[in-house]
Amino acid sequence: MTGPIPRAGSKPPVKFDDLLATVKSYRPQADLGVIERAWEFSGKAHEGQFRLTGDPYVSHPLAVANILAELGLDETTLAAALLHDVVEDTPTPLSAITEAFGEEIAELVDGVTKISRIDFAASKLRQAENLRRMFLAMARDLRVIIIKLADRLHNLRTLKPLPAERRRAVAEETLQIFAPIAHRLGLWRLKWELEDLALRYLEPAKYRQIVHLVAKSRQDREARIHAAVEQLSARLAEAGIKAEAFGRPKHFYSIYQKMKTQGVDFSQILDVEAIRVIVPTVQDCYTALGVAHSLWLPMRDMFTDYIAKPKPNLYQSLHTKVLGPAGNPMEVQIRTGKMHRTAEYGIAAHWLYKEGLGPQKADEKLAWVRRLIELHTDFSDPGEWLESLKLDLFKDQVFVFTPNGDVIDLPAGATAVDFAYRIHTELGHSCVGTKVNGKLVPLNYVFKNGDLVEILTSKTARGPSLDWLSFVATSTAKSRIKAWFRRQNREENIAHGRGLLEAECKRQSLSPPQILSGDNLEALSQKTNYLSVEDLLAAVGLGEMSAEAAVRRITGKSQPHPTAAPQTAVQGTLQLGISAPGAEGILFRLSRCCCPVPGDEIIGYVTRGRGVTVHRTDCHNIDAYQRTDPERLMRVEWSLSQHAVYPVQIEIDALDRVGLLNDITGIISAANTNIRSARVSTKRDRRAVFSLVLDISDLDHLNRLMRDIGSLSDVLRVYRLKSA
Repeated sequence: MTGPIPRAGSKPPVKFDDLLATVKSYRPQADLGVIERAWEFSGKAHEGQFRLTGDPYVSHPLAVANILAELGLDETTLAAALLHDVVEDTPTPLSAITEAFGEEIAELVDGVTKISRIDFAASKLRQAENLRRMFLAMARDLRVIIIKLADRLHNLRTLKPLPAERRRAVAEETLQIFAPIAHRLGLWRLKWELEDLALRYLEPAKYRQIVHLVAKSRQDREARIHAAVEQLSARLAEAGIKAEAFGRPKHFYSIYQKMKTQGVDFSQILDVEAIRVIVPTVQDCYTALGVAHSLWLPMRDMFTDYIAKPKPNLYQSLHTKVLGPAGNPMEVQIRTGKMHRTAEYGIAAHWLYKEGLGPQKADEKLAWVRRLIELHTDFSDPGEWLESLKLDLFKDQVFVFTPNGDVIDLPAGATAVDFAYRIHTELGHSCVGTKVNGKLVPLNYVFKNGDLVEILTSKTARGPSLDWLSFVATSTAKSRIKAWFRRQNREENIAHGRGLLEAECKRQSLSPPQILSGDNLEALSQKTNYLSVEDLLAAVGLGEMSAEAAVRRITGKSQPHPTAAPQTAVQGTLQLGISAPGAEGILFRLSRCCCPVPGDEIIGYVTRGRGVTVHRTDCHNIDAYQRTDPERLMRVEWSLSQHAVYPVQIEIDALDRVGLLNDITGIISAANTNIRSARVSTKRDRRAVFSLVLDISDLDHLNRLMRDIGSLSDVLRVYRLKSA
């Protein structure tokens, strides 16, 4: 049988020869005869039928089979896909399928037919029975639901001719039922396209906006990704790791979800730029992670190890976010080839990469599927089954309803606070109570599938409570709560920083509006690797950058540094790894007011009778010396010929919990760093402050320690003090 002839004006359908070629590419020994017979049978059964697109109806099952072939499914599944609508949409009985193709293919066709007849918008009792029927069909053979997912995907691709109301209904059903199933089975290729197409019909304006924004930034984004791939590939090669690195596409629905749940615009999405790295072994994954972190600065709280703790759908990978070559946030995913196949194909990888693996063995990989049959015999009443099971397919998730009937998916163990922050950040901040199924419950009530949730708010709410962090289950809620507490001090620091800059401008007889223009501050924030002007101002307010240094960098003025030491300097030396060009035998002392370490920009001040004290260039005392004794300032530099350590004091703001001090000192010990002194104080609001004086070898050593400590989940802030 040749391919069907399209009606005039319609798009040409998928060619049957293309399907056979795809199958041969991954299953050279496949029985193509059963696929060819199914194609002939389907063509005759659907003869004279056309889709709303104008294409012959048989083009639909052919497209479904093609989708499954791209996933690497076996010839039995492909034959069933070609036949999946024969019983549903033609007078052909199931017995005819059984007689022509045998029991296995007939059961697959029967399972897909039964799922196609399910009304997911029915009443709660009928919906329970409908879902049970679907899960039972899946439990008998997972290929049933995989065929149905491919069927739904092609229907979405060709949804345009349907009325708008029907398009929305199909799209909503896809997001609520079929996309989560694809996620649970690990079928990422299907999941992402199902979600993107559903978004296209549910939120057409938002969809077009995101498509436009992605396209608009594509050229620059691809250039940055290309540069990042080249840099990382070179470093991995130097480390002796055979790796394949490439850009990872960002899906529109994922961007939409982040914009919606995090309350941010497109420019604030942190992982629109992303690369994926495929390496041979698990050990190489962690080595490659170290290479990436040595190449680019890791972002705080942005690392997840799905290799050590795989997702329930078998997904494994290392995820980290870094500041890429141009200072832009970028996601890096690292996995082995086997992990990549599972990530892309999910349960379908068993058919594609393990010849002879039958559906029963594949089911054993996912015990929750086999449990469905047992639960079916335990409960005779559909309502009882629904209450006991409630979408056990998604046991790592819980589905609850808003008062408007919208479905919200959350991790198992989620509470009202998680729900509120998932809807909107401000709803979380103003949350004071919750009703579940019409009854008041505590904020730490753990949701059950099917709960109807109403969040109670107050305009006078002062914001979140630190106690919430002890029971929330989502990273979104945790990060928003912690960010709120950081922001309380942050706003004060921003205002203080701006005031310091204005005062410094006036001290230098400069015009604050001119020097502190938006363009100047934006340029400085980029030069100093701050993500925004606000971050820069907060750093000045905190004392992380001096106002004098900031103004100097804006105006382009250099720090005074004479080329030789004055004759009044005391001769002698202290082995601190410091030298003065053009002078020898100088006695150096590290200042206690700013405690410099190698990597800091430094300058010397010649004292009367005590040698040269070495300061950071942004030290407030240097500002005074420039005004009163500029002739005593001298150029000094680090000369690290001998090993030396330097005392540095850091302070850690954190949420108090048992074992936190042990975690912090464990990180310090693992870095082979000595603690000179430690002081811990606690406050009434469950916050703890750790003041530590450490022996530091250089600035990189200090920054790594601060970054690692800052990555602990309960740490709010880590910063360096000016004295030790």
